[in-house]
Amino acid sequence: MKLSLSAAAKEVDRSKSTLSRAIKEGRMSAARCEDGSYQIDPAELYRVFPAPVPHPAASNTAQPPAERDGTLRMQLEVAERERDREREERNREREQMQATIDDLRARLDRAENRIAGLLPAPPAPRRRWRLWGRN
Repeated sequence: MKLSLSAAAKEVDRSKSTLSRAIKEGRMSAARCEDGSYQIDPAELYRVFPAPVPHPAASNTAQPPAERDGTLRMQLEVAERERDREREERNREREQMQATIDDLRARLDRAENRIAGLLPAPPAPRRRWRLWGRN
């Protein structure tokens, strides 16, 4: 039983364009029908795109509910401690960065003041009075 392109794509959980590209590149063979569609042999499909292996869902049915709740509480406490530790670390880094920014601003202000002190004062504009008609 051969599969159409869309059925084959659903079977291996890939897009139709991926399968079409594999056929055009010669990585996978398929029969072309008169209407332009492809018929793909399942063995050929699984040779190129192995079937996805379903992973069984992990369940805690082996543990009694009381133990499962205790385990979950412990995991929650560990996660909360980790979250608090990361928050403290972020706050510490933020304080260090702010101290660095403040220090750099102070240095920049001092440098600007020194530069301004080294520059000569701008010359005062000279006033010229012309006395018209006087000798």
